[in-house]
Amino acid sequence: MKIKLTSVFVDDQDKALKFYTGVLGFVKKRDIPVGEAKFLTVVSPEAPDEVELLLEPNGNPAAKTYQKAIFEQRIPATAFVVEDIQKEYERMKKLGVVFSTEPTKMGEVTIAVFDDTCGNLIQIFQV
Repeated sequence: MKIKLTSVFVDDQDKALKFYTGVLGFVKKRDIPVGEAKFLTVVSPEAPDEVELLLEPNGNPAAKTYQKAIFEQRIPATAFVVEDIQKEYERMKKLGVVFSTEPTKMGEVTIAVFDDTCGNLIQIFQV
């Protein structure tokens, strides 16, 4: 068994696509219309055939409630690994990304947390 698809709720799929591709550097993999929303995924350009991240619309009231609650509790919706967290932090800050947690060493891992502008906090980490 392998993880092939995971998702993050977003309040605006088009805005999310711009952020996740233009700022984070992912590439669009799928963009399939399904009614008012899309089955919209992005992937790492370093592993385009591995895990896809679904930018899931939060149109369901339960999704909105969940997304809002974990954001207010300052819980990241997901996490991405990076090779050089300080470099990524500085690059993203220059692009206007707002961090709630600057790079912080926690044992063998260094983490940072930022706002994805689509209703989520996202964690990046370096082992």
